[in-house]
Order: sequence, then structure tokens, then C-alpha cells
Amino acid sequence: MKKGTLFIAIPSGRRLAYPGAVLKGSAYGKTAITYMGLDTKRKWNRIESYGPKFVENIIQAISRDILAYAMHNLRDYFICGHVHDEVIVECREGTPVEEITGIMERTPDWMPGLLLRADGYETREYRKM
Repeated sequence: MKKGTLFIAIPSGRRLAYPGAVLKGSAYGKTAITYMGLDTKRKWNRIESYGPKFVENIIQAISRDILAYAMHNLRDYFICGHVHDEVIVECREGTPVEEITGIMERTPDWMPGLLLRADGYETREYRKM
């Protein structure tokens, strides 16, 4: 906690921030962490959370950082888009898919020991596999 904001550090060094975090009684009679954020109606409001939701946020943030790391490593290629956990690369014909996936499988130095595997396919038009 720092100045009313709960921070959760993730391996890349980034921090997730939960502003206005406090402990409050929940609707279920237990203590819950609440913080300020956008509710389901996209209004700024107090949101009640719990352990598994924080774990989900952490996993999503780490996944995003791994994808950003792969995209940075692919900076010599033309990335024309990305969808969820996919990178769409336009490259010269004959470029082996394994060349691209090999780059994407590099382990970030901030997560030593992490084993990554990337799959890919070659197509003239984008399609979801």
C-alpha cells in the first residue's frame, strides 16, 4: 500500500494498481478488499474483489508482458496486428514459420526458467485457427 493504492508487483517489474483499496465487510459476511475502478456499467465506483480475481489479474498481466516481450523481439519484422495471444506478422515469402516462433519462444530475463512454446502457420490472409 502506498498513499491509498494497493500495488501488486509482477515479474517484469510492472505493478498493478488498485486505487482507494480498503478492507470492508462483504455481502457474504466476510472481509473483502475493495478498490475504485470501472464497474460493469463503465462508471467509476467501488469494486469488491477477492483472491482468485487478483490471481486472474496477475496472470493476465504477466501474459501481456510475455506477448509484449515477444513483439519487441520481433521488431525487425512487420507486425501488422495482434489478437489476444497471437502476433500477425507480414514477412517475405519463404520465411520459415520456425524462424518467427523461435523468436517468440525466447524466455524473458525477468522470468528465468519459464518454458515457452509458440505455434504458427503461414497464410496469405489472416484467419483464426
